[in-house]
Amino acid sequence: MEARAYLKNARIAPRKVKIVLDLIRGKDTEIAMATLKHTSKAACEYLEKLLKSAIANAENNHNMDKNKLYVAECFVCPGPIMKRIMPRAQGRAFRILKRTSHVTMVLKEKE
Repeated sequence: MEARAYLKNARIAPRKVKIVLDLIRGKDTEIAMATLKHTSKAACEYLEKLLKSAIANAENNHNMDKNKLYVAECFVCPGPIMKRIMPRAQGRAFRILKRTSHVTMVLKEKE
């Protein structure tokens, strides 16, 4: 039995999210939540909310015990990229890529 939560089109680059996901993968939900609260990365806000959502899904939809949950899987995929233009000298234009992320978090119960 597993509970999933998804975050689509988060306005943060996937490589920034991946750093934080590597910290919480395989940990208990309490430890993962504490890690997210005390890590000073921009992705932590998104992931803390996603973890709370996954815990709520596990409790309400799958009748899982909140105290036995751990982060079984978590990964990030690149979402759509917004392309913007930055004016430069002598009439040139440089491209700015504003990247987005799709994050998936899977929680399972310990045996």
